[in-house]
Amino acid sequence: MEVASLYREPERPAATQEPPALELLDVFRIYSGGMAETVALRGLSLHVRSGEMVAVMGPSGSGKSTFLNLAAGLDTPSAGEVRVFGRPLSRLSDDELAHYRARQVALVFQSGNLWPALSARENVEMSLRLAECGDVAARATAALAAFGVAERARHRAAALSGGEQQRVAIASAAAREARLVLADEPTGELDAFNEKRVVEALGRLREEHHATVVIITHSSRLAEVADRVIELRDGRAA
Repeated sequence: MEVASLYREPERPAATQEPPALELLDVFRIYSGGMAETVALRGLSLHVRSGEMVAVMGPSGSGKSTFLNLAAGLDTPSAGEVRVFGRPLSRLSDDELAHYRARQVALVFQSGNLWPALSARENVEMSLRLAECGDVAARATAALAAFGVAERARHRAAALSGGEQQRVAIASAAAREARLVLADEPTGELDAFNEKRVVEALGRLREEHHATVVIITHSSRLAEVADRVIELRDGRAA
């Protein structure tokens, strides 16, 4: 499968339509270290429609992780603008940005998604409390069951397999109704069986929970199920 053939930049939504879930406008990110500078993003412009599942691919050093950190509000651009659901992240107050991270966006990393000393249930409940959601116990129980990890609810996260940890993290995103899910190589350390289950779980987030899902990946399986593939090269959309 040729990645380039999968990528088609959609038309910008009309002003009367729902704004993109995620939009980067001519974004640069430059890191300074001593006498040297590293340009991670070079005028990156792209947008992701609400409810879309997008796979972001590219070689090491292409800017994928920087893009994800900016979308999560964990980093700020050196120039340009990042908008989420029409709102520039740079204009959010500290409280609004904290609420965005706790409630609207969910991060699913290759590893380290969960608090290792807490059980699967406690991890989901903790994320719900941080997001100030109600019905914590009921939401956690329903989400763990929906994503096939109810029988592991009492097990500490450190005792779960990689695939189970990823599904608990995805269940947590569903429980708190995160509108934007950012996943960084979520199947990178999984065997084929567990990769398939995580891919299905991410698809359910989009189909049943109406989340926008953006996945940094090298997985052809994830690329095949995504609505669209965006390839990054040298800090730009190829």
